[in-house]
Amino acid sequence: MIERRDYLDKLVGYKDKKLIKVITGIRRCGKSTLLKLYQNYLLKNGVDEKQIISINFEDYEFDELKDPKRLYQYLLSRLDSNRNSYIFLDEVQNVKEFQRVVDSLFLKDDVDIYLTGSNAFMLSGELATYLSGRYIKIEMLPLSFYEYNQENPGLSTNESYLNYLESSSFPFALSLQKNQIKEYLLSIYDTVILKDVISRRSFADTMMLESVIRFIMDNIGNQLSTKKISDTMTSNGRSINVRTIEAYLSALMESYIIYESKRYDIKGKQYLKTLEKYYIVDLGLRNAMLGTIGKDVGHILENIIFLELLRRGFTVHIGKVDSYEVDFVIQNDFGTRYIQVAASVRDEQTLARELRPLQKINDHFPKYILTLDNDPVGDYEGILRMNALDYLLHKFEI
Repeated sequence: MIERRDYLDKLVGYKDKKLIKVITGIRRCGKSTLLKLYQNYLLKNGVDEKQIISINFEDYEFDELKDPKRLYQYLLSRLDSNRNSYIFLDEVQNVKEFQRVVDSLFLKDDVDIYLTGSNAFMLSGELATYLSGRYIKIEMLPLSFYEYNQENPGLSTNESYLNYLESSSFPFALSLQKNQIKEYLLSIYDTVILKDVISRRSFADTMMLESVIRFIMDNIGNQLSTKKISDTMTSNGRSINVRTIEAYLSALMESYIIYESKRYDIKGKQYLKTLEKYYIVDLGLRNAMLGTIGKDVGHILENIIFLELLRRGFTVHIGKVDSYEVDFVIQNDFGTRYIQVAASVRDEQTLARELRPLQKINDHFPKYILTLDNDPVGDYEGILRMNALDYLLHKFEI
């Protein structure tokens, strides 16, 4: 098992806190493994095996427990009356009305609850109503470049990065041969689309849905609108309305196969309603769907940086300043930063183009350009140009 240290540390930090821990993320990103890692931690730190109750609802052994009343009685019968009980419900969205079961358990003393799910929809509706203010969400992603690099110590940084892009960031892919990875990724894709998108939303036109997915994958890092997507599909002979596009995108984001970044007017300090950007959860999955693509190096790097910023807890938006675009406006408890991402800025005109939007911003928040250029750090009147791979490998922080 690959030790997902950052996520494990979060769970350890919330141990025995009166909050329900909800771990979400795309299928096969490592949620079940994280629960096993955490259970091992508990066992090594004074928790008895009888205090741990663990159920994976994708295991047929527990099929009868998908009935909420049976599940509740099963869990109730196994609670330790004298010590804390640690309850782990994996892929809990497979249980009808699981929210009511969790709510009832939460009311009891000495119960620490951990849930995982592969669809963001589980955090809306009744769960939010029943458990408002009583749960924390940990969104899990596949392996970061740093984690992938740690698992491939014999490679140079550049070799590791190329492999990371061409193979996959899904943890299990590390154990596969190169010629096996594509089939594995396509199986993940099929499972996500069938279980988390089509069956839950009852979409009828699966071919149109796949056309939209391919369009999004082919346009990562480009500003898009639902109207633009609709118009493109229609011009290709597949008529589809904006409302259907919106439903597709919503379902794809809920299943964590794509992520959205909305636009933010830096001068006006307001969020804008159109021309979002979309990013794919795994570049290997994109390669499997579209074929290995050697172009778009800048947008591929932008996708990687976007996911890394999410991992590090930033809120991420696209910036607009006058008529210029800033790739990322990022915010956390320590303030705001601005980031441009480019494959290379060694060409003077390219450098000038990347600097211009940042130079238009009048505040004093930090500004960065991240590139693949293996050059010394550049300083352009306070705008720092730095190596993107060094950032991904935690050699400096933003």
